Amino acid sequence: MSAMWENSVPGGTIMIILYRTLTCPKCKVLETKLNNKNIAFTECTDVEKMQAMGMTEVPQLQIGDSAPMGFGDAVRWVNAQEVQ
Repeated sequence: MSAMWENSVPGGTIMIILYRTLTCPKCKVLETKLNNKNIAFTECTDVEKMQAMGMTEVPQLQIGDSAPMGFGDAVRWVNAQEVQ
């Protein structure tokens, strides 16, 4: 089950989407990192949707309108954020 939350940023809001599967260990790591920083996100576990978007691996993290980023870049992005 996924929930939709938005992060407040100066001048508006930004949507963060975590594309993941429920059995993926790296997905759980990224989810935990997001939660530890209190970063709100929407979770997508729809494999067909991810495949239609051209994704071949998870986790992927999409920040706003940017292209989804893989695990390494996503971890670096989360680590660079201040606790909300």
